[in-house]
Parts: sequence; structure tokens; C-alpha cells
Amino acid sequence: MYIGVDYHKHYSVTTMMDETGRIREQQKIRNDPKSLLAFAEALPENSTIALEATNGWYYFYELLEARCPIVLAHPLKTRAIAEARIKTDKIDSAILAHLLRTGLLPSSYIAPKNIRDTREVLRYRASLVSLRTSLKNKVHAILDKNGIRMEVSDIFGKKAIQKLRELSLRDCYRIEVDGYLRLMETLGVLIDEVNRTIERLVGASTEASLLLSIPGIGNYSALLILSEIGDIGRFPSAKKLCSYAGLVPSIRSSVEKPAMGRYKQGSKWLRWILIELSHHFKNSSPRMKDLYGRVAYKHGKNTARVAVAREMLKIIYAMLTQKRAYRRE
Repeated sequence: MYIGVDYHKHYSVTTMMDETGRIREQQKIRNDPKSLLAFAEALPENSTIALEATNGWYYFYELLEARCPIVLAHPLKTRAIAEARIKTDKIDSAILAHLLRTGLLPSSYIAPKNIRDTREVLRYRASLVSLRTSLKNKVHAILDKNGIRMEVSDIFGKKAIQKLRELSLRDCYRIEVDGYLRLMETLGVLIDEVNRTIERLVGASTEASLLLSIPGIGNYSALLILSEIGDIGRFPSAKKLCSYAGLVPSIRSSVEKPAMGRYKQGSKWLRWILIELSHHFKNSSPRMKDLYGRVAYKHGKNTARVAVAREMLKIIYAMLTQKRAYRRE
């Protein structure tokens, strides 16, 4: 049986279809663990579920992944649903079942549980750093309101923080600055804790050790790259991996001339970290410096950083497939 699931926050609508395309059953079920597990238990043997990658799919997938094969439908490529003139929950779930039955369902990669857990740790660290940056910006804003310019490169270094605590400010601003500094201290402790967790995960990964040989890559960036790539064997070529990372522009052809599109799809986390690392990588290689200079001259610095990031990912692909460390040029 082929099962299409139109998942919502509080309920799901399912369609059970046999191999001839006949709909055997459609039902609405609540998304509580008891109801979903009972639904999975009642499925015939050799059933497969098609689930669209919408908000909340993690919960559904992790609850039932051990009980039934689940195929995650790519939401942007499932045009039959997106472009349907008449949209109901039953129609959407039936289309998913039909696409699954005919082998036409565009699927998304689902990383193994250990990689999903690693991603959660990395996202947690990113959120902590983002919160700390927000607090720093608030302190900067208070200093600007009071016309204070501190002659230090980093106003959040140990000595600068002591000066911030000694500044003569009105009570309202003093309360704010002291509170933000206390929050930043707490965030610093939490970031140190998660950094130790990341360091332990990197120490247990042979592939992460390989990536650490690349100039500019540290524990966090190595683990982030690996967790976003997943199994390198699922990419038949470096070009496919670059496309997955959103580092290959789309091309729209017309009668007059082709037009280059923007980098909209792909793993935003992989694209972000590679572009962040491109500056360090560019400075470590004469060839990368030359590439950056040529592209920046013609298309600007942002495009040049993407070009370097793309070359960096090609090298990473070769390293992971050949299981070798980086060789400086």
C-alpha cells in the first residue's frame, strides 16, 4: 500500500492507495503519539508513507520511522500539489500517494538520527552566538545614545567590560548595561559548554579530522559541513554537491540570451559557512587569490566569495571521497 499524508499541526489526513491506483481508505487522525502509533500499527505489511517536508515533519518522522518506511517529499518540487486548482487535504494526500506509487515523487534527503542530533547541537550553538551578538548591539546602542566612544578594538574584552561597569551613566542606562553584561556572561558559559561537546564529536570523527587540515576550518565549521553534507556517497559529482549547497547559479534561457539566476535553493547552512570561510581559504592559496581577484574585478566581491566557496567545496568533495587530508598548493 502507498500512503499519502497531508500533515498539519494538530491533525493529518491520510490516503491509502493500492498498486492499481485505487483509493482504499481516507481518514483524518490526530497528531498525538497514541493516534499516530495506532495508525502505523494498522497499516498493511510492505506499506510506504509519503510525507511532505512541511513544518512539524520531524515529529511525525521520528515517531514512526522505526515502524514504516517514510519518503520525504520535496515541497518545492511537488508541483502537482502546489499548482492544483482545487486544494483539499484529501486531494493533497491522494496526490502524494499517487506520486509515490508511480515513482514520480521528488524526495528529500533524510539524514540518519546521529547526524540530525549533531545538527541540533550546532543550531543550538548558532542561536546562542546570535543572542550574544544581539546583546552586544544593544550595549553599542546605549553607548551611542550617551555619546560614549571607547578607544578599544573590542568593547567586550575583559578590560573593556570592566570599563563598561565603571562608566558614569544615568540609572536607567546603568541597569540596562549591567543586565546585558550579566546575560552575556551566562551566554559565554553556555557557548563554552557546547563548544566542548562539539570538540568531543569532532574527536570521534575521522572525516572531521580531515577537514581540520584545511586553513580556516575549526571544530564548529568542520562538523557543520559534515552534518549538512551527510553521506558524501549520495553525490555523484562535486558539481552536484555544489548545487546542493546553492553555490551554482540557475540559468534561465530565452530567445535573446541566457540570464543567470540567484542562489536561492540548497542547504543555507552549508552555503553560509563556506562563504564565511572563503576569506581565510582565499588567503591561503595563490590560485584562490587569483580566482577571487578575477571574479571580483568582473562581478564584484560577493560573487567572488561565492566562487572561492565553490572551489573550496570541490576540494572538500575530493578529500571526503578519497579520504585524504588537504594538500597546500
